Amino acid sequence: MERFEAFLGAHLPAVESFHPHYENSLHQMLLGGGKRFRPALLLGVVRAYNPLLTQSAYHVALAVELLHTYSLIHDDLPAMDNASLRRGIPTLHKTYDEVTAILAGDALNTYAFEVLANAPLSDRVIVKLVRSLSHNGGVNGMVLGQAIDCHFENQRLELDQVKMLHIHKTGKLIAASLQMGAFIVSRDDIAQELYDFGIDLGLLFQIQDDILDVTHDEAKAGKTTNNDEAKNSFVTLLGFERAMGESDLLADKITKRMESFDENLRRELSPTLEHYINRHKD
Repeated sequence: MERFEAFLGAHLPAVESFHPHYENSLHQMLLGGGKRFRPALLLGVVRAYNPLLTQSAYHVALAVELLHTYSLIHDDLPAMDNASLRRGIPTLHKTYDEVTAILAGDALNTYAFEVLANAPLSDRVIVKLVRSLSHNGGVNGMVLGQAIDCHFENQRLELDQVKMLHIHKTGKLIAASLQMGAFIVSRDDIAQELYDFGIDLGLLFQIQDDILDVTHDEAKAGKTTNNDEAKNSFVTLLGFERAMGESDLLADKITKRMESFDENLRRELSPTLEHYINRHKD
């Protein structure tokens, strides 16, 4: 992922303006690091089936990371999670102010689609990619999950409702990353299978995040922790031990599904997935 990191650094949004910190606000969270989990999944699929398209796919992976980063900026706002730390650095509304954070998130959201539209791929493929990213990151995807999450603070949901919440809030963008990788290499025949796999992976990722919220301090997590008391997290609903059990079951399911992948796909995805599948046990 070092090459992708270099690509990201070379394609930050550039703004000519007399605003004292607008451009810096667009860069801060992007350069703050992060797991780059979604880009890694997308690029893994591309490398598995057509490594010659990897350079072109960097544009698409960047678009996914831009949209994900916008969502984190907005998620940390006082009106939502009111978090002070993200990726090991102060959140944007702490560094600057709330208006700057809102506008930076808005800008990265739309810049994601500018980057995607300019990717060196066919128009036919770009339309599929735009459709996937907008659907899974927007009205019926991540934003719906955020809306449910915020509206039902301090109101207990049922387990199936919490799963629905987090499939939308977290799972769909992870699933889209895998699906978009398949679209880039014209493997539409496996796009749905990878999407479904990504939904389970996203649900596991969220349960793990809920566990790490109570087991890791801010220095280790790189973000504000113990911040889910009012939320419908899996730990809040199930308790710590049952949440760990759910994680173990999902991790086993995902591992078994990985075994059904062809050799190339297993080879490219395994390093990323093996690093994260059991992170709840760290």
